[in-house]
Amino acid sequence: MTVMTHTMLKGSNVPVDATAVRAVLRWTPGAGVPDVDASALLLGASGRVRSDEDFVFYNQPRHPSGLVRRLPKRSVPEGLTDTVEADLGALDASVDQVVIAASSDGAAFEQVADLRILLFDAAFADGEPLAVFDVRPETGEETAIICGELYRRGEGWKFRAVGQGYPSGLIGLATAFGISVDDSEAADGAQDPAGPGPLPAAVPPPPAVPPEIPPAPATAGTGSDAQATVHHQQPSYGYPPPPPHPAAAGAHQPAYGYPQPAEPPAYGYPQPAAAAAHAPDPHFVLPPQGPQFIRS
Repeated sequence: MTVMTHTMLKGSNVPVDATAVRAVLRWTPGAGVPDVDASALLLGASGRVRSDEDFVFYNQPRHPSGLVRRLPKRSVPEGLTDTVEADLGALDASVDQVVIAASSDGAAFEQVADLRILLFDAAFADGEPLAVFDVRPETGEETAIICGELYRRGEGWKFRAVGQGYPSGLIGLATAFGISVDDSEAADGAQDPAGPGPLPAAVPPPPAVPPEIPPAPATAGTGSDAQATVHHQQPSYGYPPPPPHPAAAGAHQPAYGYPQPAEPPAYGYPQPAAAAAHAPDPHFVLPPQGPQFIRS
């Protein structure tokens, strides 16, 4: 198939007979030349995107319909290429235009040499292009450029050479067509992005908690709903605290030389001795009696 290539000037247009096309951006790499990325925006009758999904670029390389997609970059004898493929014949009728744009990374387009867009019939992508347009920046400060646009005309499509630049990069171009850009994306695309926010203040460690005193052994109750009883030490009101109960301590210890009663004393005073302490000793024997004093 013999194809006549249209060499286009800015603002000119040509009819597109192919049902699917490939728009190829090509440039010459080199020292100080920024990388170039191709992107596409699907526009409705209002000249704006219908939703954020209508933006096809490096972070969203495929439209949800699958009819517009970004292809991998390639190195060719003439330089580097980045390509957008569009199936025009299958696009929804609400899509009136497909804008083909280029954005530069790290420098303006005045540093990009030999930038051009080549439009191919997707069925014969290795053949001659349908149209070629050399894209030249107007001011040299552009970081995003609309290279061309495919638009409906009657029952068919046409291609127009545009060459309109934006100094605000891909974000500025996208927002001009109705794409919503959140604050983090805007900060990433700014010329002088702000640094990270302050780190949160260190949280002080919690105050030291004194070791928990283990509770006294519980005394089992009776019945199915029995509850454990905890014995609390009674205050001594300034007197030294008495020793623990013999059952807990395991030994009977004297206090101030007196035998300690079975129960702890109340209010610091010793309790009466048990009655068993005063019972007579059956083995007690009086010692031998000495001489008696006799009154003379």
